[in-house]
Amino acid sequence: MANRDIALESVSVTEKTAIAAARMLGRGDVVEADRVAVEAMWRSLSEMNYAGRVIVGEGEKGEVEYLYVDESIGGADTPIFDLAVAPLEGATIVATGGANAISILAIGEEGAFTPLPETYMFKIAVGPGAAGVIDATKPVTDNVRTVAEKLGKPLEELTVVILDRPRHEKIISELRDVGVRIRLITDGDVAAAVATAIDGTGLDMLVGTGGAPQGLLTAAALKCLGGDFQGILKPRNRNDVEKARQLGLTNIEEVFTIEKLVKGKVMFIATGVTDGELLKGVRFSRDGARTTSLVVNSVNGTMRYVESFYHIERE
Repeated sequence: MANRDIALESVSVTEKTAIAAARMLGRGDVVEADRVAVEAMWRSLSEMNYAGRVIVGEGEKGEVEYLYVDESIGGADTPIFDLAVAPLEGATIVATGGANAISILAIGEEGAFTPLPETYMFKIAVGPGAAGVIDATKPVTDNVRTVAEKLGKPLEELTVVILDRPRHEKIISELRDVGVRIRLITDGDVAAAVATAIDGTGLDMLVGTGGAPQGLLTAAALKCLGGDFQGILKPRNRNDVEKARQLGLTNIEEVFTIEKLVKGKVMFIATGVTDGELLKGVRFSRDGARTTSLVVNSVNGTMRYVESFYHIERE
């Protein structure tokens, strides 16, 4: 999975997707921003010199046309990889001209990724400095105290990132009472979680409830970066519970660790669409587009930032 050819070929997938999505910046059309990103990633993956099976995608077959769960994609019969994709994490961000939108591709050995239903998941994510001390079954306030102690920071200097949602009002109030710094984000909890494992971002910990499939993407990234992750499914209704059981997830209260979600060798790739703490966004010039990507693998933890320039023919 540390194969350099696979990495270089695969990073072009998120680069081309990011360029397509970036053209929709600030245009107010969330659906269109998502559509162009999905189609761009599908086209790029179809040309890869490997075969992929989508484990985390855009939805179920019949509900979406491209990148549906269990779709086989690629330009070769072998090797075969598990794929987890988020063509555009932050469609609303792009549509409103915001920050921290990224395009994501995670690649694992066949059978590496645990399928998750399209439902919610409570998540805690931290970087390498706090790995091994989080516990999703304990109150958030207990976790922030433990993480602060592990990092050697006073609580008033610990920065916790959380999605700005009504469902998080109680947690946000508790965090304020504890006295930590709080970074509220509108979208993009994968980017925020990954940023906790990158020096210089200023983010120490992510907490809160978001999409379960995005939890797998986060786990893949943090496996490569040496961070830590725990998640617990939060089904919205009985249908979500049934979907989980169909995937063999009979214990709805199970704590999903990195080890349970991601097995074997994996690679995580992300390209910035708009500027953020994690990555610079796409920059267009007269001659083309410049991208910045993050490529990490679990074999040796190598982290690479890749700058690419795509020449664009102008009429």
